[in-house]
Amino acid sequence: MTSKALSNIWIRRQQCPCGDWKCYIKNESDDHGANVNVSISDNNERALVEQSVDVVYSLYVGQVFKTDDEAFECYSSFARRNGFSIRKARSTESQNLGVYRRDYVCYRSGFNQPRKKANVEHPRDRKSVRCGCDAKLYLTKEVVEGVTQWYVSQFSNIHNHELLEDDQVRLLPAYRKIQEADQERILLLSKAGFPVNRILKVLELEKGVQPGQLPFIEKDVRNFVRTCKKTVQENDVLLAEKRENDMYELLDACKATSQKDEGFVYNFTTDENGKVENIAWAYGQSVRAFSVFGDVVTFDTTYHSITYNLLLGIWFGIDNNGKPVFFGCVLLQDETSQSFSWAIQVFVQFMQGIRPQTIVTDMDLGLKDAISSELPNSKHVICAWHIICKLSSWFSVPLTQQYAEFKSEFDMLCHLDNIEDFEQQWNNLVAHYGLCSDKHIDLLFSYRAFWSFPYIRSHFLARMLTAEYSKLLDTFLKSILSQQSCLQIFFEQVGIAANIISQNKGKLLYMPTKTCSPIEEHARGLLTPYSFSFLQHEIVLSMQYAITEMANGSYLVRHYKKLEGECLVICNPEDEQVHCSCKEFEHSGSLCRHALRLLVTKNCFQIPDRYFPIRWRLESSLIPLDDQVSQGSSNEFSQAFHSLTEALFSESLISKDRFTYVHRELSQLLDHVRDMPVPVEVTLNMAPNNVGDY
Repeated sequence: MTSKALSNIWIRRQQCPCGDWKCYIKNESDDHGANVNVSISDNNERALVEQSVDVVYSLYVGQVFKTDDEAFECYSSFARRNGFSIRKARSTESQNLGVYRRDYVCYRSGFNQPRKKANVEHPRDRKSVRCGCDAKLYLTKEVVEGVTQWYVSQFSNIHNHELLEDDQVRLLPAYRKIQEADQERILLLSKAGFPVNRILKVLELEKGVQPGQLPFIEKDVRNFVRTCKKTVQENDVLLAEKRENDMYELLDACKATSQKDEGFVYNFTTDENGKVENIAWAYGQSVRAFSVFGDVVTFDTTYHSITYNLLLGIWFGIDNNGKPVFFGCVLLQDETSQSFSWAIQVFVQFMQGIRPQTIVTDMDLGLKDAISSELPNSKHVICAWHIICKLSSWFSVPLTQQYAEFKSEFDMLCHLDNIEDFEQQWNNLVAHYGLCSDKHIDLLFSYRAFWSFPYIRSHFLARMLTAEYSKLLDTFLKSILSQQSCLQIFFEQVGIAANIISQNKGKLLYMPTKTCSPIEEHARGLLTPYSFSFLQHEIVLSMQYAITEMANGSYLVRHYKKLEGECLVICNPEDEQVHCSCKEFEHSGSLCRHALRLLVTKNCFQIPDRYFPIRWRLESSLIPLDDQVSQGSSNEFSQAFHSLTEALFSESLISKDRFTYVHRELSQLLDHVRDMPVPVEVTLNMAPNNVGDY
């Protein structure tokens, strides 16, 4: 017997963090996946919808079809619409035309022929459904001008039996089909030990249909499982052998890599039979990057191998250019807190005992327990992006048409500033949509300290919760999760992708100033363009804020149009400290507009060094300094440019002739500069709005 080669397929985890086996997760972002298929039930749902659409088919003698299959599908749809099913009766062929006639008849056509009874004591005497019904459709093939077609030569829709209603006709064997995706789901649940009746309940919940409304019945599932049982057993043996071989090949690949890369580290565990269970690894460049950017890490456990039932965990960071940094990878046998604890212990060991300040994960009870045990001093944050992706699976069915409005209000709830407002509006939201007894609402509220902004605003996250960063991680994951890869090839893909991230240096672009303030000039000389852009944005907005000094030496800062609430800023000139109630610096490592406004008011021409974290500075960039634009040169360019343009702008406004002349000459000058060759080692990214409209 020739066996089909097994593929290592990765899918998103479907287990709901609520712990209920009946609950099935489908992420909203799954629809955008490339080669990672997580939407097991989508095709089935579409099939159910298509089957339920009432389409009236008219059949008549002389009707022409392109193929006999097309005619069969049309007659089958007609039969279902009218309460019966059909079967293929016979076909007639000739030497010249091949099959030139097809006969399709009602499923109750003809009479059952008596069979020889088996030599048993109590033979089964089944009653036949055939009653000699004469409903039929006969097709004949003809060739017209070289084109083959089929036409209806005979048609009769006269039945000698009762036709079925819609809720009955779907139970006929001809319409009880188990789609391929459902077959895969049934086999997975059966392999997990689910009885057939529970498998049906799971499928009904996943599809959101009423009990008994699936396109197949318990008998069909039972027959399918029984038929596949032998095949499943054979595949299990083959799969166990392949998994064992793949794990050993992966271990050998780790050993070989450790001999080439002195910084490469790996670790693994074995079971009582000496077989590899869990394995983790990290590269030398990752360990070096962690020493700078390991203050905040993401532990992504989004995917697992459907073939080997291994959970994939990848450790990421974010560098001072906003790009993901690969720290390490782990494959776990199961999703228990013990396995997660081992993964965390090994990761800390790889990173030379340094523990992250903040760790960002998905919502998982076992992972939560492991982090609280192994990283007690690290702030555990659950990414709200992952929570929002689960909302559709949790609330779209119970809320129906109200779901879109609910999601919009939930999004606003996630960005509130203080705990009191959050809890008050949370209660209002739950009461308004009648979700007081919903288990997922209770779950989210119990985890609120891990994902809600008011609870995590004072913890450093380095802009890791942005949608842009999440998309970059998703792109990385899709680049390594090949649908046709063994574990050794998967290991190689991880190494290639991690190396691409570390070697993707690009160019540090020149960032022009927007306010010409000393504070902005000072910050530009210390920060990378990515981190400077955020601070520059706050500097520009700070001009729209007014300051009121309080009696205790603190300051109230508010927008001049009162577009947002007031913030309390405390400044201590002696030790150069400034604190704002918005907690932006604590959250992102960049001063907020409120604090910057106070510094400018206090005639500070430089931001204190303590507010330029090392991780955001040019000196800590993974891009070599040789590739950067010289800051001294950029300052010189900036001063010369601003001095010249200010004088030119003033002179050109004296008369219309001057303005016309300056505009013409500048346009020609700009075209000439654009045509000049740019040295490869220096890139100046001058924004289009650096030259005003004259």
